[in-house]
Amino acid sequence: MTLFTRRAALKLGLAGGAMLATAPMSLAQLRIVVEGANFQPLPIAIPDFASSDPAFGREIADIVRNNLRRSGLFLPLDPASLPIAVGDVNATPDFDVWRTANVDGLVMGAVERGGQISASVRVWDTQQAAQVVGNSYATDPSSARRIGHLVSDAIYSQLSGGTGYFDTRVLYVAESGPKANRVRRLAIMDQDGANVSYLTDGQTMALTPRFSPNGDLVTYMNFAEGNPQVYLLQLSTGQQQRLANVGAMTFAPRFSPDGGTVAFSVEQGGSTNLYAISTGGGQPIQLTSGAAIDTSPSYSADGSRIIFESDRGGSPQIYMMGAGGGNAQRISFGQGSYSTPVWSPNGDLIAFTRQSGGQFHIGIMNPDGSGERLLYSGYHAEGPTWAPNGRVIMFYQDPGGNDGPRLMSVDIWGRAAQTVPTETYASDPAWSGLRT
Repeated sequence: MTLFTRRAALKLGLAGGAMLATAPMSLAQLRIVVEGANFQPLPIAIPDFASSDPAFGREIADIVRNNLRRSGLFLPLDPASLPIAVGDVNATPDFDVWRTANVDGLVMGAVERGGQISASVRVWDTQQAAQVVGNSYATDPSSARRIGHLVSDAIYSQLSGGTGYFDTRVLYVAESGPKANRVRRLAIMDQDGANVSYLTDGQTMALTPRFSPNGDLVTYMNFAEGNPQVYLLQLSTGQQQRLANVGAMTFAPRFSPDGGTVAFSVEQGGSTNLYAISTGGGQPIQLTSGAAIDTSPSYSADGSRIIFESDRGGSPQIYMMGAGGGNAQRISFGQGSYSTPVWSPNGDLIAFTRQSGGQFHIGIMNPDGSGERLLYSGYHAEGPTWAPNGRVIMFYQDPGGNDGPRLMSVDIWGRAAQTVPTETYASDPAWSGLRT
């Protein structure tokens, strides 16, 4: 069997559905219908995956269960309560048995580990006695957990009507040491906290990492020269360089959707304005001017507009302008101050941090500023970043005292708020796109 990229694996999945099917595909009743925050997670049965190594089969099934549970859209049933302990991907289930156990959605999987890892999965609608997912995958032995994430994405996509987001990674700032002298270094991990690796050694402070669309370039704020400066880091080679030579300090970088440009803030002569520069080098272009503090730029999904934070009206608020600068219009009008705006990958929503009423809030609004909703409130919660499907937001929260910050996530309906596990204290998360 050939080694497959994610795209090839998903293409195989389309063919695999036909090869695996022994019952008609359902168009189906087994769907999650999300209307506002008023919906119930779908109960789903996931026996351990069949494997010549039972512990490995259980491990992959656990990854799928945990992914779906954390999404807030699914309620995986306790494996000990199921009629069988290990699934059989090659057999049609006894639907009467599963209906008696009050199971509507059933996942059967098989996985083997050798020179490569191969897996197959089928999802059944027990009420309709029909298959709704039938996929096969293969990957290299070092990517065992990715099989679980690919399977989770397939189930999520088919049953929720949205794109999965489990086969992704998260950049963040790993913080360690005493509060008064924290070491801050860049780290990267899978979205569920596994496979952590560190990208900088902590000799100089690193903050606000951001992924490029292709997932190989990272832009971040590096304090190696004393004052913060925007750097580019290539993950595949480890090479890095300062992005621009302008102003006393450069900070708050973010890529354009095509990855060819970075917008960032420049402090110079007592004012802070937005600039943009090609990732290939050249002269930066000034986008804003004036005595205000303009920072935290974020491009729209089509690259035509930029939202940013500015105190030009007296307090930090969110403004929108064309990607070339000029004619900025304020879009936030709630009480308090707004910061760290981030446009969703779908272009339909903007996430932000809001301070009001003595609390921090993570919220979303429409691009015109209407429809504002606060999703999470708590002490020092800030810095939202979007999952690539535009349905989940990750951020960080510092509880104060001697503790350090932790990563959190919440969905766009204000549900499924939870801590994201990390080895150290963690801040400034940035979510990747789906891996290729």
